[in-house]
Amino acid sequence: MLAIVVSRADEASEHIGEHLLELAEWTEHEDDTRSDENGGGRYYRTDGAELRTFDDLHLYLDGVAAAFDGPDMLVFASRHSGDTGALLTAHATGNFGPAEYGGYTGSLARAAPNALSAVRRAFEEHAPEGYDAGIECTHHGPSSVGCPSLFVELGSGEAQWEDAEGAEAVARAILDLRGVDPATDRAVVGFGGNHYAPRFDRVVTETDWGVGHIAADWALEEMGDPHEARAVVAKAFQASGADHALVDGDYPDLEAVIEGLGFEVVSETWLRETTGVPLDLVAQLERDLTPVDDGLRFGDPAEGYDGGFYVDELPTELLDEANGVDREAVLEAVASVALAYETTEGATLASGPVALPEAGIYRDIVEELAAVLESKYDTVSVADDAVVARREAFDPDLAREAGVEEGPAFGRLSSGEPVEIGGETVTPDDVRRAREQRFPF
Repeated sequence: MLAIVVSRADEASEHIGEHLLELAEWTEHEDDTRSDENGGGRYYRTDGAELRTFDDLHLYLDGVAAAFDGPDMLVFASRHSGDTGALLTAHATGNFGPAEYGGYTGSLARAAPNALSAVRRAFEEHAPEGYDAGIECTHHGPSSVGCPSLFVELGSGEAQWEDAEGAEAVARAILDLRGVDPATDRAVVGFGGNHYAPRFDRVVTETDWGVGHIAADWALEEMGDPHEARAVVAKAFQASGADHALVDGDYPDLEAVIEGLGFEVVSETWLRETTGVPLDLVAQLERDLTPVDDGLRFGDPAEGYDGGFYVDELPTELLDEANGVDREAVLEAVASVALAYETTEGATLASGPVALPEAGIYRDIVEELAAVLESKYDTVSVADDAVVARREAFDPDLAREAGVEEGPAFGRLSSGEPVEIGGETVTPDDVRRAREQRFPF
């Protein structure tokens, strides 16, 4: 069940609440056990959601989940204030440092990384023309909600808080969270970067990884020495349900603390490359081949793969020749067959070792590489133990035997033009010879 909190102290929140009630079929209920100012009195229920209204601003509503009947996730429908123009945004809550705006010092509420990804997608679908969408770092209370929670906001000033289209967009995004699991086993904690977290927004929108708490540069400064704030760092992982961290900036001491706590610092490249690939498989392949940050890349068959694999080397001469013809086509060919493969030169060149779902498809990858050679050779065939490539080309020896001396006529003939020698015509076909190359495997 999704709990929705509306604040009477927030005009945008009330506006969003009005649209929530218009967009779904709700039933009215009365709660005499709580005061009207604390979410009691009249409240509303619809399929998968319950909406209650409070007098106080959201950021001071610690423990607010207790007003609802065992919610799985709670959303604060809120305004966003700033100099950022028309903006729909969302974020987790709590404080990495002092509690200036609600909550408690060094205390973090349970985040909802999967829901953050879902609401970010909903923003793209529902945002009115002229509105941007994004996420923010963790920057205010409450820091103890009682279940995973998320602020979903309409911003960034009076014009937007009163805008019916903007309020409806936020209401629709909130309703889209009904039935969404707040957690995911593919979540990261973010450290560093600016308040609006562009790197972490890319992770949310361009990978299958969710982002929990984000400590921007200013929050890390307020948190202080990470060695002394180990408990806060650990809490960020616990409250996010994450085992991985993405660090935006140069924070070696922080990274040492993260790794000392048993968590893993990963790169944005790692998150992108592992999208769709089971993490157990990623760990095995990084162990048996090479780390992602050293050039490991995953092929199409790796998505959702749960079987074993076989490691082998691609045939060196064939791979070198194919890379010389079209390295992009080689990468596509290898990725179409292999679970994973090593690369060099900034992941632009396939380098040899591959992991295959089974040994029997080794020939499939050889045939894919052989196909790359077809743009250079007249014929390419795959024999039992070698790729055989044939090409007819100008043969200087045949030209000399035909009486053509090196010079202008020699050059025209090599370029494909017939020439006259002693009253006889020598055609390019007369001086071509088939050349064969074998690439063993």
